[in-house]
Amino acid sequence: MKAHSLEMRASAPQKTEAIAAPTRAEIVAAARRWLGTPYIHQAAAKGAGCDCLGLIIGLYTEIYGRAPETPPPYTPDWNERRPCEEPLLNAARRRLVETGPHLLRPGQVLVFRVVRTGPAKHCGVVASGETFIHAYAGRCVVESWLSRWWTERIAGVFEFPGVR
Repeated sequence: MKAHSLEMRASAPQKTEAIAAPTRAEIVAAARRWLGTPYIHQAAAKGAGCDCLGLIIGLYTEIYGRAPETPPPYTPDWNERRPCEEPLLNAARRRLVETGPHLLRPGQVLVFRVVRTGPAKHCGVVASGETFIHAYAGRCVVESWLSRWWTERIAGVFEFPGVR
């Protein structure tokens, strides 16, 4: 399975026609086209397999016509409890525009700290005031209720560059 996911990861970044300034509705529509994509760790291929970061990388590639960057290998473990560097948050800060968590809007990227004392390890896209789209480990890309459990674990809220 590991070799398969790395192969998909390597083939995932594909040049597409860029959207000059994406709207929130375009971002959400693009994310919904990933629904049902099977969960595969470190993959980013719509319809074939992705993880939560692969979903964001895939959307970025669709919107801007190029992948933002190639992430280093990372563990699939959401349950890390040790304080450490924040590779997911740092990458989001390099490639996206950080906003405050005061008002969630469709099309924003959410980064979550699943374990309060551990690093941020999960991400998704706000679909509506009550839902977000993310790759669910062991299943697929789903649209889930943005419950209190999730909102209490938000470590960062970001916009895709140039969103209108």
